[in-house]
Amino acid sequence: MHMPIALYTSFIAEEIREEGREQGRAEGRARDILLVLETRGIAVSDDVRERIGSCRDSVLMKSWFDRAVTADSAEKIFETT
Repeated sequence: MHMPIALYTSFIAEEIREEGREQGRAEGRARDILLVLETRGIAVSDDVRERIGSCRDSVLMKSWFDRAVTADSAEKIFETT
């Protein structure tokens, strides 16, 4: 059974759009984490900024965001207790 080209193309296009949406959500989460830290006056090193910016795990980023609200250093958002 062959999939019609139009249907296959539509399927691929939707996959690409979803990847783009997820990337946009991850970038937004990263901006939010950095904004919380910076608003609180916490210094953010380039290494921390890179680690946050390269993460695509939404559950992990939610944990980092929650910790950013109370952490006394940017590095502490990565610690699990």
